[in-house]
Amino acid sequence: MIVVDSSIWIDYFNGTISKETNWLDEALGIEPIIMGDIILAEVLQGFQNEKDFRTAKKLLLDFPFMDMIGQELAIKSAMNYRALRQKGITIRKTIDVLIGTFCIHNNFALLHNDKDFDPLEKHLKLKVMKI
Repeated sequence: MIVVDSSIWIDYFNGTISKETNWLDEALGIEPIIMGDIILAEVLQGFQNEKDFRTAKKLLLDFPFMDMIGQELAIKSAMNYRALRQKGITIRKTIDVLIGTFCIHNNFALLHNDKDFDPLEKHLKLKVMKI
């Protein structure tokens, strides 16, 4: 299974062309992509136009859906954040630690273009899609 980070979805919906958005465009309907609650919220909150919001919501809810946070993963995320801090690494956004921990816990690959995930890949064995 593959988790597509909000950084890619936002670029995709904004029409940004990159190797990640091209991969996503070709993978839709073919690759097993999971949608998570945190990513859904991050992507949908950015739409200013109601019609675009409804269209994106319909598209995103067509994917298999999973809740990404619960008590166990909240604690694991805090532990991962602390482990990285002990190495002198600070992740800027807690949400990225939550998404990364979810992927690590479920052994899902993550497609992203956010450097905050790099330490999770390097030190915590986050699987990342290489395009």
